[in-house]
This record gives sequence, C-alpha cells and structure tokens, in this order.
Amino acid sequence: MVVKAGSVINRLLYDKAHLTKPSHPSEAKAKAKAAAILSHLSSGHLRKAVSLLFSSPFPFHFSLYSHLFHLCSSSRSLLETRKLESHLVTFSPTPPIFLLNRAIESYAKCGSLGDARELFDEMPQRDGGSWNAMIKAYSQGSRPEEALGTFLEMNRAGFLPNEVTFASVIGSSGAVLEVLVARQVHGLVVKYGFGGNVILGSSIVDVYGKCGEMGDARRVFEEIEEPNEVSWNIVVRRYLEMGEGMEAVMMFFRMLVAGVRPLSHTFSNALVACSSCFGLVEGKRVHGVAVKMGFEDDEVVSSSLIDMYVKCGKLGDAHAIFDQPHLKNLISWTSIVSGYAMSGQTSKGRALFDEMPERNVISWNAMLAGYTRYFQWEEALNFIFLMLNTTRDIDQVTLGLILNVCAGLSDVEMGKQVHGFIYRHGYCSNLFVGNGLLYMYGQCRNMKNSKTVWFHQISPSRDTVSWNSLLTCYAQHHLSELAMTIFYEMQCETTPNEITFATLLSVCANIFALEQGKQIHGFMIRNGYIIDTVVRGALVDLYTKCRSMKYAFKDEGIKPDHITFRGILYACTCEGLVELGKQYFESMSTDYGIVPRLEHYECMIDLYSQCGYMDELESFLRNMPFDPTVPMLTRVVDACKRHGCLRFGKWAVQRLNN
Repeated sequence: MVVKAGSVINRLLYDKAHLTKPSHPSEAKAKAKAAAILSHLSSGHLRKAVSLLFSSPFPFHFSLYSHLFHLCSSSRSLLETRKLESHLVTFSPTPPIFLLNRAIESYAKCGSLGDARELFDEMPQRDGGSWNAMIKAYSQGSRPEEALGTFLEMNRAGFLPNEVTFASVIGSSGAVLEVLVARQVHGLVVKYGFGGNVILGSSIVDVYGKCGEMGDARRVFEEIEEPNEVSWNIVVRRYLEMGEGMEAVMMFFRMLVAGVRPLSHTFSNALVACSSCFGLVEGKRVHGVAVKMGFEDDEVVSSSLIDMYVKCGKLGDAHAIFDQPHLKNLISWTSIVSGYAMSGQTSKGRALFDEMPERNVISWNAMLAGYTRYFQWEEALNFIFLMLNTTRDIDQVTLGLILNVCAGLSDVEMGKQVHGFIYRHGYCSNLFVGNGLLYMYGQCRNMKNSKTVWFHQISPSRDTVSWNSLLTCYAQHHLSELAMTIFYEMQCETTPNEITFATLLSVCANIFALEQGKQIHGFMIRNGYIIDTVVRGALVDLYTKCRSMKYAFKDEGIKPDHITFRGILYACTCEGLVELGKQYFESMSTDYGIVPRLEHYECMIDLYSQCGYMDELESFLRNMPFDPTVPMLTRVVDACKRHGCLRFGKWAVQRLNN
C-alpha cells in the first residue's frame, strides 16, 4: 500500500510522541523566525525557508503561508508544498479557505492532482475559488473529463460559475472534442451573462473550431463586439486547420481592415494558408504587410515566408529572404533545404544542408524526404548511412522515410533490420511507423509479413492509411480478387477515402469487373466523394478496358480533357483496341471540342503500328495537319520493318533523310 508523503507528515505532526504541544511564542520570537524565513527566501533558498517554518511549533501570519505557496507553485516544489499544508492545518485549527485554495493550486502546478483532490475533499468549507482551483487543476493537468465532472458537482452544490470557471471548462470541452458538450457550455456562458466577454467568446470560437464546426465558430466570432488580436488569430488558425486556406487569408485581411495588429503567429498562419492554396498573390500581400509592420526580422514570420515562396514555386524569392542579415537560424536553414529538396533540386538542397552550422532531426528528415520523393534511392541510402554515423537523433518520421527507401530498393532484408530496430526502441505502437512497415513489406512482395504478421499487430490502432497500404499492395501484385475481399473487410472497420476508391477502380479494370466498377463509381457520387485527377484516371482506365467510355462521360458527367484522352488512347494501345481508339480520337474534336495535340497523334501512330494496321497508319500520317516529327517517322520505319511494308517504309526513310 502506497502512503502519500502528506499523510505521513500529518501523522507525525499529530503524534504526541514526535511533537510537543503548540507553544505560544512571544511576538519577538515569531518575528525573528519570520525574518529568518524571509532571509532564506531572499537568498533563493526556498527549501531552507520551508524547513525552518516546518520545524517551528507555532503558526505564522497567513500572508507568509500565501507567499510560500506561491513560490512552491512557481518552482513546482511538491515536498515543500506538502510541508506547508501540514504545518498550516496543524497549527491553524480553522485555516482560511483562500490559503487552502492556494495549496490546491500549488499541488496542481506540481503535477500532484491526487494531493489536490484529497485536500479539496477534506476541506470543511469551500467557496467558488476552491471549485475553480480544482477545475483548473484538472483542466491544466490534461484530465478534461474530471474537470467537466467537477464542474457538474459545483453546480449541484449550488455554487455559481464565473469567468475563471468557464475559462477552464471551455478549455476542457475543446480537449474532449465533443461538440454537444461545447454547445451546452456555450449556453451556460450566455445564461450567466458572460456572452460579451471577449476572452470567453474567443475560447468558444476555438472550441467550435477544434470540433470542426466552423459555422458555429464563425457565428460566435461575429457576435464578439470588439475581437482582439487573440480572437482573430484563433479564427485564422482554425480555418487553416480545417483546410479552408483562402477563408483564413480573407479573415487575416479583415483583421487588418478592423485595425487590429496581428501577432507574429497570425502572420505565420496566414502565410501557411497561402501556401496551402498556392496563393502567391495573397502571400506577397501578407509579405508586404509584414514588412510595413516590422515583422520581417521575426524568425517565425521569415520561416513561414520562405515556406510560402517555396510551396508557390518561387525558390529565388525564398532564397532572397533566407540571405537577409540576421535571418539565418536553424528554422530558416531547414526551410530552405526542404524547399530545394522537395522541389527536385536535391543537389542544391544537399549543398545547403552540408553548409548548415547546426542540424536537428527535422533538418535530416527534410533532406531525406527530398531523396525519397524523387526516387533517388541510392543517394537516400548513402544519406541514411551518413545520418546514422553522425547523429543518434532519430524519430518516427526518420523511420518512415527509411522504410520507404527499403521499399524503393525492394530490399526486404534491410527492411527487416529496420523492423528489429523499431521493435527494440519501442516504436511498434506508433501508427505512422506501422503503416510504413506495412507498405515496405507489401512493396517487397513479402505478403505474409504484410498481412498475416504486421497487419494484425497494428489492428488496435490501424486507420484508413493502413487499409489503403494493404489494398494497394494486393492491387500492384495483381491479386485483384484478394484486394476486393480486403475492401469488404475494410468497410467494417473504417471509412474509405478517394485513394481507396482509385485503387479499387484499378482492380476492377484489371479483372474487367465493369459492374463492380460502376457500383463503386455510383457509391462515390451518392456519398459526395471528390472525383479528383487520380480517380478520374482510374475511371478512364476502367471504362476503356471494359469498352464503356460513354457511360463514364455522358451518364456520370465526367468532363474529359487532353490528359484524359491521352490516357484513353494509351489504354487502347495496351489492349490493342484499334477501332475504339480511332473512335475516341475522332470524338475529341467532334464531340468534346478538344483539338488533338502532338501526344495524341503519337498515341495513334503507336496504336496502328503495334497492331499492324499499316494502311490506316499511312492514311493517318499523310492526313495529319502538320509534318510528322522525327520520332514519329522512326516509329513508322520500325513498324514497316516488322510488318514488311517496303513501299511505305521507303517513303518514311526518305522523309527522315530530308
């Protein structure tokens, strides 16, 4: 049985064998002791001061206890807090409630919520401050459920909440991410007359935003009479986090119109929002405002500016900011290295990386991510060896990138070594790392470890990414029937996304499962899924292979473009569908008003050449609206050799020579 230190001290204090009865010292003696305690405090010796008080068998002035509780709270001195509380309750039969409240606050700051609750429960009398102290203790101690429960107890006990109460309760509502609870608390704030409080109003906006209810968040924000810089920062950040970057930018500019000076983090959020929607024009406007208001030297703002210009494809502008005096720090170095590496200029990124005066794990990960993004597996592997020989600073992102390299190299043995490292260092419970292992084993065709071993190990926490990784592995290895089975299992556990459906449509195309593909297509439309470029390409592949493109275009409303038709013609070439390919080539201009480009003519030449339709090829070539290019004529010559068309071949050779 574990006995708390406070309980032991209390027993010692009350035990007559250990302590004499409280004496009644002279005023001079009490003042001398208090002066000695204060002397220790002025020298920074809190422990000695509390020990001196604890050894004194008489009470001190309440202001001294209050001061000491404050110092214990600031320095998070748990043992000293316990000594103070024990001395107070021993030598003051009826200690004032406000001092016990300070003790609860000090216990909370020291992280001892058990002591705080024990004292709270033993208090003979409580006031609103007692309840606020306990609710705040739970709220700041990452125990929001207990904070909300204590708030309910407070109401049942007949105590009215105030602004301090609601500040903690609203924060706890945001931590549990329960929008119903947030609405109930919001209603109580209005009921008790605190609806006009800008701090509480901003907190409610924050809670609704965290719960994904931006409509409610915006409505509450608009009801705040004079939102301050914190209010504006909250609404900008929450729009950004909800993926509504342009709305976040618009709120930032509204803030400027309202005459409120943004915080540095507000500038940063606005710039990240511009990056998310590739809003270069808006980003430049934010940049201009930052310069006018003197934020250009702020580390947070400058790093966000570099990131914004990088994401918008303006590496030169990003580098110009990086080269400004006094702006080269670890964050800006990492940002510019990441910019070059992730834009494909890995050599330039590596040169900058090698110049960095200091690095952290984020810097290493940024460079490694660039190599993996552009499939530079050998460079990535050499970089991993350099990293392992240089630093021990590795995190879950590093491990995920290393697993990607193993997958790219199809090196399952190295992947198994990384798996062992993950197991030994306690990363097995990390879902990001688990999904990386799943992907690695799948890419290396080790389906046993991918499905039977690892997939079941992460079953308590696996998500849509886990299912998609396994589904993609089966699809890539042409295990189409098994992939469909996995999809049916997936629906019992999680919600599929666009990537899931794109993979499934590819599976249906591989096994010519037109009806199943139509069902998946219809399911996406009925449930409001986005038909993005990847999904559209998968649909084109499915309907082309199943010879049902009109269903996709006319019945389901897909509007084809140049890229769509290039995919169609390529699919017809792969499947040898000459007549179908010819129909779609002609329909580009007649049905959809799309002028065929060079690549479409090349696809038709490949289609005719591969299938031996030499007469059609000659007619097509002679009727093109432009002269055939050298690559086109080269393909024609090769086709004539394969199919024995001497006359046509001589014509093509002559055109080549000319």
